[in-house]
Amino acid sequence: MSNRIDWSLAMLFVGGAVVWLLPTGWGSYGTYVLSLWLVTSIAAMGLNLTLGYAGQVSLAQAAFLAIGAYMTGILTKAGVPWWAAFAASGLACFVVGLVLGFPALRVQHHHLAFVTLAFATIVWLVARNEQWLTGGTFGLSGIPRPCMWDLRLDRALPFHRFVVVVTLALALAMWWIIRSPWGRAFQALRENPVRAASLGVDIRAYTLLAFAIGSAYGGFAGALYAPLVEFIDPAPFALSASLMLLLTVIVGGAGYFLGPFVGALLSVALPEWLRFTGSLYLIAFATIVILLLIVCPQGVLGLLDRLARSLARRSASPARA
Repeated sequence: MSNRIDWSLAMLFVGGAVVWLLPTGWGSYGTYVLSLWLVTSIAAMGLNLTLGYAGQVSLAQAAFLAIGAYMTGILTKAGVPWWAAFAASGLACFVVGLVLGFPALRVQHHHLAFVTLAFATIVWLVARNEQWLTGGTFGLSGIPRPCMWDLRLDRALPFHRFVVVVTLALALAMWWIIRSPWGRAFQALRENPVRAASLGVDIRAYTLLAFAIGSAYGGFAGALYAPLVEFIDPAPFALSASLMLLLTVIVGGAGYFLGPFVGALLSVALPEWLRFTGSLYLIAFATIVILLLIVCPQGVLGLLDRLARSLARRSASPARA
């Protein structure tokens, strides 16, 4: 496990350098898609912790994305610095995640999915109907981009590189969590809760903690999404967004550190690459995803991991002989 995580950490830094340099000379839309991939990866990282490591099914990640986006949009339009709105969004989602995590102590699997689905629906209805706060279907426009010290991030490329730095910082924090005793407790909770409890793992505390940290990452993603698009309305935070984030984690590889990045690449960039098919691009995208899930139900990284282990066994057999 540790070798895989160390390799993943090296790949994270290499990928960060590539993504930093990649959009040089690109148009604003291409840079926007690349930034959106990173923001989606942050939200998927939180869900991957909840689902892939702690084994708790959640359909509320888009709701936390909405909370973070609306909080950041409202606060920054009121003159609050972006970094303060970013911290407030993460903290608010952490607290809400703690409260939402309490049902996880009594219900599991599809029952828990129904609880989080109800919460996501409530958040979407508030965003749609409370026009005095969220702008309703008219949305919030004119959301400012961060201005950190003397750095102006109004243009696409500087803001994209800012998103790269924030994504790397959050990914390193997640890597530390996974390597920490917390991460080992989350995995024990996923594999066998009864055995974990017999080994002294506080199931209640770690279930709540997994929900809270995963929710906070949704809030952090929303705090970046709001200035990225500079306009938010309820549409991007509907139930379909939560299902897409769940699909992102599963296709990328639940329980793998780099799984959210691979899954987000498929859910965000793949539809753009399929635009050449015209009106059939959604059908083509759905077909590719179904085939991926049939071929590798453990996700793309799960398939690669299985192939690597198979090659290692084959190379070890002649050596033993």
